[in-house]
Amino acid sequence: MKETRIQCDVEELLRLIGGRWKVVLIRELENGPRRHGQLLRSLTGITQKMLTQRLRELETDGLIQRRDFLEGRVKLVEYSLTEWGCNVMEIIMHIHHWAAANHDSLSGKQAAVTLHS
Repeated sequence: MKETRIQCDVEELLRLIGGRWKVVLIRELENGPRRHGQLLRSLTGITQKMLTQRLRELETDGLIQRRDFLEGRVKLVEYSLTEWGCNVMEIIMHIHHWAAANHDSLSGKQAAVTLHS
């Protein structure tokens, strides 16, 4: 017997942007297109392999687009947010503002105060 699973749109969104690097990559692309090397230098701690993997996932999911072009004899690749990726960035910023306003609760300080009251 097959298990019936309720489809949740929020769960699907979290799958698309979840993980350590996806939100950071989306944020890096918010201000305009970036090349692979620029992204690698701006993200401390990410490996080239991980960056390539996450960029491919974001592209497959339609959040970013890849553009190949020649500059002289050198082939360059540039990544930018799609229109849908920009919309997702707005949601991420709402979450960011909420998280900043609720920092104490998120860090557990508020929960500890409530338990001891």
